[in-house]
Amino acid sequence: MIVLGLTGGIGMGKSTATATFRRMAVPVFDADAAVHRLQARGGRAVGPIGEAFPGAVVDGRVDREVLRRLVLGDPGALKRLERIIHPLVREEERRFLAHARRGGRRLVVLDVPLLLETGGEARVDRVVVVSAPAAVQRARVLRRPGMTGERLAAIRARQMPDAEKRRHADHVVQTGLSRRYAQAAIKRLVLGLLG
Repeated sequence: MIVLGLTGGIGMGKSTATATFRRMAVPVFDADAAVHRLQARGGRAVGPIGEAFPGAVVDGRVDREVLRRLVLGDPGALKRLERIIHPLVREEERRFLAHARRGGRRLVVLDVPLLLETGGEARVDRVVVVSAPAAVQRARVLRRPGMTGERLAAIRARQMPDAEKRRHADHVVQTGLSRRYAQAAIKRLVLGLLG
């Protein structure tokens, strides 16, 4: 089974890429979705986050905005949060991969935004980076509800620069030209790997 690690900075087009992989019947593990599940009511991260970050749990779930304010600009707090979240996400990822292997899948995708920043390339066979010009990235991200230039800067500060991500990539998918262009590139990639 080939494991692709899909990554790219915020607003680079990972959602379009994962949707394309899924349309081609390639299973995708979405690390961000796993974090949301872990922080939702009944999620396994709720208790530990509540203990580490008083006030971050409201009505039995993590209030992501409160948590964001508690860790924004505080590297120590961010590290505490990562020590809680990362092992739980890895556990879900391992279950996803085991299920895919049992199902005889030939290709799967791990959509992990901080794949390269966390050494995740060691867990995949190939790294796919989605990339777009900085102006396109900024315009996409600032259209999101509640996003500000300050929040974008804080997120970018945690992420490896796009040029460096591309240097680590086995495959780069340009998403700044058009959605159709990016989708065609992903289809060629999948067909080439499964050929």
